[in-house]
Amino acid sequence: MRRNKEWLFGLFVLLLPLIMFAQEVDPSFLTLDRIFNSLDFRQQRFGPVKWMSDGSGYTTIEESGKDLGGKEIVKYDPQSGKRTILIPVSKLVQQRGGDVIEIEDYTWSSDMKKVLIFTNTKRVWRQNTRGDYWVLDIESSELHKLGGNAEPSTLMFAKFSPDGRSVGYVRENNIYVEDIESGKIKQLTFDGSETLINGTFDWVYEEEFSCRDGFRWSPDGKKIAYWQLDSEGVGTFFMINNTDSIYPRLIPIRYPKVGTTNSSCRVGVLESSGGETIWIGLNDDPRNHYIPRMKWSVDSKHILIQHLNRLQNRNEVILCDPENGDTRIVFIDTDDRWVDVCDDVEWIDDGKSFIFVSEKDRWRHIYIVSINGNVRCVTQGDYDVVSVEAVDKKEGWIYFIASPDDPKSRYLYRIKMSGGDPERLTPEGMDGNHQYQISPDCRWAIHTYSAMDTPPVIDLVTLPDHNRVRILVENKRLHENFEALKRVKSEFFRVDIGDGTVLDGWMIKPWNFDSSKRYPVLFYVYGEPWGQTVQDRWGGERYLWHLMLAQHGYIVMSIDNRGTPCPRGREWRKAIYGKIGILNISDQAAALKEIKKWDFVDGTRIGVWGWSGGGSSILNLMFQYPDLYHVGMAVAPVADQLLYDTIYQERYMGLVSHNPERFKNGSPISYAQNLKGDLLIVHGTGDDNVHYQGTEKLINELVKYNKQFSVMIYPNRSHGIYEGKNTRVHLFGLLTKYLEEHLPAGGR
Repeated sequence: MRRNKEWLFGLFVLLLPLIMFAQEVDPSFLTLDRIFNSLDFRQQRFGPVKWMSDGSGYTTIEESGKDLGGKEIVKYDPQSGKRTILIPVSKLVQQRGGDVIEIEDYTWSSDMKKVLIFTNTKRVWRQNTRGDYWVLDIESSELHKLGGNAEPSTLMFAKFSPDGRSVGYVRENNIYVEDIESGKIKQLTFDGSETLINGTFDWVYEEEFSCRDGFRWSPDGKKIAYWQLDSEGVGTFFMINNTDSIYPRLIPIRYPKVGTTNSSCRVGVLESSGGETIWIGLNDDPRNHYIPRMKWSVDSKHILIQHLNRLQNRNEVILCDPENGDTRIVFIDTDDRWVDVCDDVEWIDDGKSFIFVSEKDRWRHIYIVSINGNVRCVTQGDYDVVSVEAVDKKEGWIYFIASPDDPKSRYLYRIKMSGGDPERLTPEGMDGNHQYQISPDCRWAIHTYSAMDTPPVIDLVTLPDHNRVRILVENKRLHENFEALKRVKSEFFRVDIGDGTVLDGWMIKPWNFDSSKRYPVLFYVYGEPWGQTVQDRWGGERYLWHLMLAQHGYIVMSIDNRGTPCPRGREWRKAIYGKIGILNISDQAAALKEIKKWDFVDGTRIGVWGWSGGGSSILNLMFQYPDLYHVGMAVAPVADQLLYDTIYQERYMGLVSHNPERFKNGSPISYAQNLKGDLLIVHGTGDDNVHYQGTEKLINELVKYNKQFSVMIYPNRSHGIYEGKNTRVHLFGLLTKYLEEHLPAGGR
């Protein structure tokens, strides 16, 4: 009897691989585990890349492959592809303890004789901007940790001085300069505190203006200009951590909600050797203006700042004297709705002029502005410049991204500074999304190409001919696994909602689509001025999840309403001013009414989902059009616009003191009594961006009207809801299950 058992066990061991193989997932179908937990669709990255100042090569970080582990910095010759190890991992071994410094980012000194390494980083709101910094001298191999006896992971935004002899950084809201050779540390500001912030920013500047690094060396290294924010008087919002200890822990955030007090903001200049600060003179209320951008002139004699009023409909570009704080306005960008901050300022003509992007003629165009106030439009015509990518000052070219005939795509163009017709450099026939990291001499570019049904490929190209030199990242495994999936090509379409308004959309159909049947439709919606959903580019995990739902028998669609940041002109983008939660919602509903006429759409099975501002749109669609939408899934929504921050909400809605009804009429909570369909609300209690407070207020309102709904709360998760093991797969599993239970899949 024992022998029989042993024989059976041996047979089982032999057959086990076959049994396991038989249970493997069909490679032609997607699962949540394949999307979120496996390597099947993992996208390879490249970089961070630093071009050398003369364009002769670029450096990047790569795994060492040595016994020590860790990463090393290598240089590539763009012409030959020759690889040279500049910083081997052996040079990154700490003198004490023998641990290898893990490179998370790095910066070269101007002469490339030293490298500044950022490591042991910690998250501050959205990004890891605190950490430790080490300076490595290339010739001597000497490693020097900055900060003296500072606590670990407390330094921010360390930068070499122009001569490479010193490094400036922020620690605990004060600015320091450290001499590399001697290790001597000079503290430049002394008033930094929890509420007085030098050299960095408060929460709302970081979130809405992408302001993090708050100081700038002058090109001659003699001065440092910096932002100072005083958040005293800004309302404190408390998040509650209930899970990490037996008693709750309060997490305070200085967060200015709509109509409340902002931090005061000003710009100061001091000698890099120390001394008194010279404050830039602005004759307005520092709590009711914004200074989102600052740039030194090439000769260190001036600072150019962008100065917005609180309404954000007037941007004064001001030339400032760092010696005495005197100011002079050289350009004013105005709009009766709002103006966008310009991220494309670049000095030209030896500092006599600068490049600026404005919508002053109803399209986003490139202008050249002289410091004497003369303004000349370079790009002209009915199309938008999406962004300036590079400026070839020697040859007189400006390289920029645009897509004049197709708002869902992005292509590279160039134009002479003197004007004329733009020249498209991205080859014809390569529809989709193109991104470029152009060398300083504009002869080379690291080019990333993707389309909605084409995973990214990164290659090196020459400019202006755009010839491929070599592929840098092929993403071969991702491409192969994607091609093995049962699917049909995604479709782009346009829908006419009347009055001359035509909206762009995309659609993913089931792989076994039968045109004689009617299918349920799930719409993915954002709908606010911060994001465009209808783009011909690879969408990563979210796109794969949509494709998985299509494999289950859903049609998935997305529509860009008016007010989304499409390159379709100023009138398109700014039609939504004062109408968030109104115009975007009516546009989406109008599109659905037209789409319901399509033979293959089941108008009795319509679902909608979105995140953040998209979550707000979902609530508004479910409440304002309860007979059109049957299932809604709102993730991290703003239920009441009065609970969101000043910079974002006031930019697009105006001041609440001017028109409070706008905020009420655009807020989903105002219509909660109309809910008819199945609603799922998802939120993280640690969301510092869109506070869980709004969801609790909405819950109360729905309960008041005896409306049934579902809620999923993720403890201590932030706005992205990704912290903690399996959180991401759990969240999308939750959405999938809710959808399948309340919106039956398949054609009928």
